Amino acid sequence: MKIVIDVTVHEPALVALEKRADCEIELINPPEERSRNLDPKIIGDADILFCTFPPTNHAVMQNLKWIQIASVGYTQLFGLNLPTRGVRATNARGCFDVPIAEWNIAMMVNLVRDFRQMNRNQDGAVWDRSATFQRELRGATVGFWGYGGIGRETARLAKQMGLRVHVLTRNGVEPTRNIYTVAGTGDPDGVLPDRVFRNGDELEFLRDLDFLILALPLTKTTEGLIGECELQALPRHAFILNPARGPIIRQDALVRALREKWIAGAALDTHYQYPMPPDHPLWKFPNVIFTPHISGSSLSPNFKQRLWEIFLLNVERFVRGEPLLNELSAAQLNGA
Repeated sequence: MKIVIDVTVHEPALVALEKRADCEIELINPPEERSRNLDPKIIGDADILFCTFPPTNHAVMQNLKWIQIASVGYTQLFGLNLPTRGVRATNARGCFDVPIAEWNIAMMVNLVRDFRQMNRNQDGAVWDRSATFQRELRGATVGFWGYGGIGRETARLAKQMGLRVHVLTRNGVEPTRNIYTVAGTGDPDGVLPDRVFRNGDELEFLRDLDFLILALPLTKTTEGLIGECELQALPRHAFILNPARGPIIRQDALVRALREKWIAGAALDTHYQYPMPPDHPLWKFPNVIFTPHISGSSLSPNFKQRLWEIFLLNVERFVRGEPLLNELSAAQLNGA
């Protein structure tokens, strides 16, 4: 089988792959993080494509059977008609569970103790020992809208810190199968939540939260999912964290919620433009932590090793005819 690799190489993994007698490997050098045409002579007879973005001339890949992408988000696969073409697809789910979960915990601590104001106090040489800077996380309720790998690893850490965990999902919480997980992390058996809510229970889910963490992908159905109704349903002391995708929250509703104090504040790592304009109001709110999409990215120190681990495991599964890790369904590939 011919494998075309259009991602940065992890040398130990590539050496292991090259030892396989059943693989012909074609490296695209240098790898490209955006779509562009690739030489049809190189990709035309490929069975497997390992990339971040498929080439713009992907239609020439008549033999293609499986695409492994180097991202958790998979909107770049929309409109490629992969299910109709009989092409399977897998993503990098699990690579970022640990760093994003740690970002979530860090943001909750920073928000509840108002570290932004303490930093301003330090800059101004202001000595203020107010009780607002001494609040605890223990005993608070954190709600996860979505319960994939990031939600499960954050929930594991949160439970260790004495928080209650509420979860809202479409179909409840079940054990995970055929999903890549870093050893010793997450909630593979789905036993950590104290309460589980399903679609239709959104307002009941939101009304008792101290923190709302978005842990779901951006799709046609989740874009703009959270608007004024949902934000007003949160208690006024609640904080919202968005390490998922900016447009899941309607931009105007979020700005209004912060301006009119429907919520206590927010931590935002995903945004509406990249980079966000310097005059955007979200930069200015004193109760907003604004990070430039660094909770988990391809620059994370363990990303490359984990990504290639997924790929090598999936090559083995592909050859054996076993279920692939992180396989996307036809509905997901169609944006559902």
